[in-house]
Amino acid sequence: QVQLVESGGGSVQAGGSLRLSCAASGYTFSSNFMGWFRQAPGKEREGVAAIRTGVGSTYYADSVKGRFTISQDSAKNTLYLQMNSLKPEDTAMYYCAAQTTRRSGSVFRADFYNYWGQGTQVTVSS
Repeated sequence: QVQLVESGGGSVQAGGSLRLSCAASGYTFSSNFMGWFRQAPGKEREGVAAIRTGVGSTYYADSVKGRFTISQDSAKNTLYLQMNSLKPEDTAMYYCAAQTTRRSGSVFRADFYNYWGQGTQVTVSS
């Protein structure tokens, strides 16, 4: 049974930084994809970053490119999202996602993944 637990959310002012963590249990960091998504009230869930675990290939949405960095620590079975230069529009619930069965499609689509964490709130004030 795969379990994903996010942490690290909080409230920061615009321009600040946060690092989100996603502790994965029952999951092997070995060429499967993991991703970070966010969802603001009244909006659809949006993929912001993804990584092919083990290989280390990374993917970013245009909205966060150059500001967010996704990384993995396979020894700790933990996924990270370093968020710098935060903007008020980054305010959302952030979710970690993992794929265990290979699927086709975009790494930024929610249906590309089959396990989800419970989310951690990020609030950026102006």
